[in-house]
Amino acid sequence: MADPMAEFNRKVIEEFHANAGKVGGPFAGAPMVLLHHTGGKTGKAYVTPLVFSMDGDRIIVIASKAGAPSNPDWYHNLVANPVVTLEIGTERFKARAVITEGEERERLFNAQAKQMKQFDEYRKKTTRQIPVIALTRE
Repeated sequence: MADPMAEFNRKVIEEFHANAGKVGGPFAGAPMVLLHHTGGKTGKAYVTPLVFSMDGDRIIVIASKAGAPSNPDWYHNLVANPVVTLEIGTERFKARAVITEGEERERLFNAQAKQMKQFDEYRKKTTRQIPVIALTRE
């Protein structure tokens, strides 16, 4: 039986590619990025669709996993392999991931939560500190 989340992501990625980076459903109108990353243990290539916000030239993503008690697999992959490829719209480029901390993390999380209210809900659902990742074009 196929993993339901993997199937959901596959459909989002397909729609992203068919519509120059635009998707509908729960992500209609939200800025989307496709994060190409390498498995920390397996070395396998993965693609994960994520919503993002901007902080100057940096792309900001949040490892919320919808408020689950553990971080998403893609977060662990970025810690192990911080050089990634991003797709935004029809553009594809390399970037480096940095896990933010302290006041910067709080500021970036709050800025994205102000734009996308679901992140406040995710924060309330978990006791872990949800990681915030800044991606800088290489």
